[in-house]
Amino acid sequence: MNITELERLDALARADGLQFANQRDALDTLRQAGGRRFVGIVGPRGVGKTVILKQLALEMDRSFYGSVDTFGDIPLFDLAQVLFEKRGVRTLLLDEIHFLPGFDGALKKIFDFLPKVHVIFTSSVALALQSSAFDLSRRVCLIPALPFSFREFVRFKTGARVARLSLDAVGKGAWTAEHARWEYLFDDYLRGGLYPFALTEPDPLAVLRSILDTVLQRDIPHVAQVTYQDVALIGKALTFIGRSAVDGINPTTVARNLGITRYKAVEYMDLLTKAFILIQVEPGGTNVLREPKILMQVPYRLLYRSWDEGLGALREDFFATTMGMAGLPFRYLKATTGRKTPDFLATTESGAWVVEIGGPGKGRTQFKGIQVERKMVLAHAADARRAARPLFMAGYLP
Repeated sequence: MNITELERLDALARADGLQFANQRDALDTLRQAGGRRFVGIVGPRGVGKTVILKQLALEMDRSFYGSVDTFGDIPLFDLAQVLFEKRGVRTLLLDEIHFLPGFDGALKKIFDFLPKVHVIFTSSVALALQSSAFDLSRRVCLIPALPFSFREFVRFKTGARVARLSLDAVGKGAWTAEHARWEYLFDDYLRGGLYPFALTEPDPLAVLRSILDTVLQRDIPHVAQVTYQDVALIGKALTFIGRSAVDGINPTTVARNLGITRYKAVEYMDLLTKAFILIQVEPGGTNVLREPKILMQVPYRLLYRSWDEGLGALREDFFATTMGMAGLPFRYLKATTGRKTPDFLATTESGAWVVEIGGPGKGRTQFKGIQVERKMVLAHAADARRAARPLFMAGYLP
């Protein structure tokens, strides 16, 4: 068991962590996660989970950082036991744990038989944890590490710390000049700025394309029972969704386009949702078919359509992405035949908002016949004369 080599890699990781002075909001959440349970940092590739672990290694005494793909054939429990007994390590920081075969059983064993050892780990595939053969629910607390909200992007880009807004505040226009000041950064955010690597990478979409290939070719096959044919079909499903208008995209239309069963399409959509690529928005109101509307996490749609072609759909993607980040419940509104309805129904503690997403020309005519007291238009480059609110203000919700 070459512990010395793993310790050398641990030292290199700590040295690398020194170059990251800024810290994600998720790090504060991790510091507050006390108790006996292990902690899993779960989120998409590229959001900085590895950096968070390295930053934790620098501030935690008797800790050990390890990327699981460097462990070779060393059983995780044996490694934890040796590090604890010989080196006094109390906290294991494990990167991309889903690539370690039998990780869930090893975590259970460490939890049960090494009670003085704590584990904090990362994973880019939520499915790996949700499909565990062991009951990890009472042993593991999962904390999301998501891309930047627009508010966090502003902080990393400019150093400005802007207060959060509630959806009610956005709807009522109750923001400050400091919130409005950063509108010029919004398009950069939609083009990929919500990923930390975009701060230094001149072509973030190229990096995102590489991440997507890794998810399709490595992550999903590693944790799900899929064939090479399935992977090819999943790629075709993404191409169909990315190139389509957002209205009417659901598991049935995906199945019809690919020539597969709806059951198989639902399986693919679930995998892509748990891999943080798609968003499934459940319907509100009365619907014959209770199917989710399929949107994409920002900015994946730009891998399939140009900015000008995809901007309309990208705006809805943004609203769904930011509402998910904020943990706010919302549904999409489905029109009856021949009748246009607004896009979403969002719920706050003070009641519901009907929300229409659009460009600068959208106004309250979209709400004709809608019997809801509070209505909001969120528009790109909003024009106050049409009573629209700036779409980017929703980026201050998370």
